[in-house]
Amino acid sequence: MQLTINDLEELPKVAQALLNYANDQNFFIFEGEMAAGKTTFIKAFCKALGVTDVVSSPTFSIVNEYESNHGPVYHFDFYRLKNLQEAYDIGYEEYFYSGNYCLVEWPSKVEELLPEGYIKIQITVTDNEQRLFEFSKENS
Repeated sequence: MQLTINDLEELPKVAQALLNYANDQNFFIFEGEMAAGKTTFIKAFCKALGVTDVVSSPTFSIVNEYESNHGPVYHFDFYRLKNLQEAYDIGYEEYFYSGNYCLVEWPSKVEELLPEGYIKIQITVTDNEQRLFEFSKENS
């Protein structure tokens, strides 16, 4: 599935489209270059999930937890991860296999730890404000 937006005000519609596309899937990986808008989109997606907490990048903490209408939502940013041991140290298994929503930025850093099935969101900057969102169901 592909969607193109021309400004940030369109993110809620993309977030709702992703929820509809995902159906009962709750593990999402977000890919895109630096400053493509991964965290900004995750904020909109969390709002669609009913999160009322402040959503921010967990760059330094690696994981943030938010409460939603669907239970806990775990937001990971593995950009600063130095090695896989750091993922083991935070207890990634308890999060990844909890059955709760998991939103993963920079998944390539933990590729071998990802669960078997997930939704991949590729964000591509196509113009100054324009973004292309591509959703796909993946099996590792």
